[in-house]
Amino acid sequence: CNMYLHNNLKFYIERANFVNPDTIFANNQMSLQDIEIYGFDYDYTLAFYSSHLHTLIFNIARDILIHEHRYPEGLREYDYIPNFVIRGLHYDVQKALLMKIDAFHYIQLGTVYRGLNPVPEKEVIAMYEGSHVPLEIMSDFYGKSSHGHTMKQFMDIFSLPEMTLLSCVSDYFMKHNIDYEPVHLYKDVKEAIGDVHVRGIMYRAVEADIEKYICYAEQTHAVLRKLSENGKKMFLITNSPFDFVDRGMNYIVGKDWRDLFDVVIVQADKPGFFNDRRKPFRRVTDKGVLLWDRIHHLEKGQIYKQGNLYEFLRLTGWRGSKVLYFGDHIYSDLADLTLKHGWRTGAIIPELRKEIKIMNTEEYVHTMTWLQALTGLLEHMQVHRDSASQMVIQQWINEREEMRLRTKDIFNAQFGSLFRTYHNPTYFTRRLSRFADIYMASLSCLLNYDLQHTFYPRRTPLQHESPIWPEQTSIPL
Repeated sequence: CNMYLHNNLKFYIERANFVNPDTIFANNQMSLQDIEIYGFDYDYTLAFYSSHLHTLIFNIARDILIHEHRYPEGLREYDYIPNFVIRGLHYDVQKALLMKIDAFHYIQLGTVYRGLNPVPEKEVIAMYEGSHVPLEIMSDFYGKSSHGHTMKQFMDIFSLPEMTLLSCVSDYFMKHNIDYEPVHLYKDVKEAIGDVHVRGIMYRAVEADIEKYICYAEQTHAVLRKLSENGKKMFLITNSPFDFVDRGMNYIVGKDWRDLFDVVIVQADKPGFFNDRRKPFRRVTDKGVLLWDRIHHLEKGQIYKQGNLYEFLRLTGWRGSKVLYFGDHIYSDLADLTLKHGWRTGAIIPELRKEIKIMNTEEYVHTMTWLQALTGLLEHMQVHRDSASQMVIQQWINEREEMRLRTKDIFNAQFGSLFRTYHNPTYFTRRLSRFADIYMASLSCLLNYDLQHTFYPRRTPLQHESPIWPEQTSIPL
């Protein structure tokens, strides 16, 4: 059997459909022909940031811990570690453990970390009485650890330095045999990271050296210009302050950037913006002065602060599936819009580009083809109970496990792929498929499609269905 499968690997590899990283992927059928209004978040949607920003956030938050929370000076030995963590991980606040969980609430063994070191599988199983995480201790709807939930899910790209800082501080405490309370550590790091934003430290640093921190400005400008030239209405809803957004958009688009948008809302306080009906809009002058007049219309060229979605819908009439909103945070940007208001949603997932390039390599295709073949062999040959067959089957099981670990490490040595835990989708992927009609690596992917294009999800066979349908290409024409 092994010889037959190996001889056929080349055939399957040659037939492999390589995926274009600039593709827009559909979870739900959607036609751009139906979209009249396009909405955008700002950070990691219109503005993409370089890795320098993560280093900046990490360093400032680390220093805040030392100066203001009296953490040890020795923490200065730690620098930001690029690619140590991935987005979508869960953090057990009570146990100070970072881990990846799949769509069925199972921990992917081998991806549980205390500090910078993996926790042995036996210890994980002992702590959780298996590898399943019960619903009542999972993170809440927005990924937060609140109201009895002990897990926090880190869903936005800004959380990468936060996870890394948590891991580094835990590592320092363990190396120096310092007893600490995990809950206090989590809250202190969360507060320090929050201060980097709230105090405006990050904003001032980016504004002072914008070319160092903002990437892909030309592509974002091209997308906005394309939509404007086709008569589409556009709006911006962001949690960032106006001065920061204005400086960035001047760099990305030019000083006339506000002419492209029909409505601009800053410091919106998402996800509260989508649920809290109490906060009215407030107009802001170009110099940041807050005005007190009642808002009867959302006017083009004006800047508004706070407000809420219900008032936004009343003042604009932009309801239902004619609106498409893009954001990078699956919970804060997209969940309420699709579940409660029927807007179409687009998720920006920058990690896609790197993962697709890995998936297109011959090494990955070869490994996955052989892994699938081994799995099929095990499924069909397990009925043979004689000792000789069982010895061969055990060899296959061992080889399959080695290959599963190899495919994980190809993406990230600690936590693997953002989208899969071995064969199952991750918890991140489950939420992405529920809350995003379409998803893509960046807004620039829209440049590959005309505005009449219909996105069709692949008809992936269910487990009880026969895979008789031809594969749909993922590459835009």
